[in-house]
Amino acid sequence: MSIVRKIVKELDQFIESNPDSRELKRALAVRMTLQGYSHRAIKKILQVCSGFISKWKEQYIIHGIEALKLGYKGSVGYLSKEEKTELFQWLNSQESLTLGELEYYIAQKYGVTYQAKSSYYDLLDEGQISWKKSQKKNPQKNQDLVDKKKEEIKEYIEKNKEKIELGNLKIFFVDECHLLWGDICGYVWGKKAERIEVPIRNEKERQTYYGGVNYRTGQVFIKDYEVGNTENTINFIKYLISKNKDSQIVIIWDGAKYHISKELKEYLGKINEGKEQEDWLVKCIKLAPNAPEQNPIEDVWLQGKEILRKYWNMCKTFKIVKWLFEWAIKEHIFSFPKLSMYASFS
Repeated sequence: MSIVRKIVKELDQFIESNPDSRELKRALAVRMTLQGYSHRAIKKILQVCSGFISKWKEQYIIHGIEALKLGYKGSVGYLSKEEKTELFQWLNSQESLTLGELEYYIAQKYGVTYQAKSSYYDLLDEGQISWKKSQKKNPQKNQDLVDKKKEEIKEYIEKNKEKIELGNLKIFFVDECHLLWGDICGYVWGKKAERIEVPIRNEKERQTYYGGVNYRTGQVFIKDYEVGNTENTINFIKYLISKNKDSQIVIIWDGAKYHISKELKEYLGKINEGKEQEDWLVKCIKLAPNAPEQNPIEDVWLQGKEILRKYWNMCKTFKIVKWLFEWAIKEHIFSFPKLSMYASFS
């Protein structure tokens, strides 16, 4: 698997260069995720927290090995007129380009990191590089129902906030992702007169993932299955229970048939039998229909697919596609606006 060997080789070279102990710990955390160690194992070995592991893995994915160094500067200022001219020449020499690659190039070459994405878009526009993508909208969406459900969830979280902050009650936003090999294809920046071609033997080759993001911590748990159905839905709930022992679990998801099936209700009735509703081991809350933006896990799937599109030229096999997708998000701790749309936690 070429992408794995490339990353491991780069990390090994950095580790062998005898870096500062803090840099070493960062590199080791990233490398151990590559080796398949769980966050729990890495925390115990390196004496770090899950946030440390996720932070440096994300920094490495976005900015490369330099981001692990103590002297790495996130942002210096802006590009001079001469630097812009040089950048535009470089832009027009590229066959294709993602926004992440542009960010990385500017940070590495000029030591500049813009706070707003719009600054990069302005540079691309000045450099005569175009981008256009249509947006989806479900005409059956009922905004009143969405607003009502949002208030219900807010009230539930506020009512149980103490239990949530103590870790006695964990809220997971859950959904499925059906990953296709063709998902590595997306809009990239390129010369207007040239096509960008991606070699894929079977763009419909697929893998189904169930995923749940802990609303308070941002930690993501995913599990791969052949299809989305009642049996696998129950298995994923069992997986969440095994990963969150001694805690009650609330699952918030959409109204897919296998989320509300008779068999699932029977399973929930069995594990909650004899308990008052406030003491249920697992409680499920259904989101308003036709509005996936209510669910923060959708942003996790999006970030995973953006990583695939960033490294599309390395995804020679579907096995690599799956590995990269899983490595980018599994047990990762995320922080994005949707994780505060219902309530904020310290």
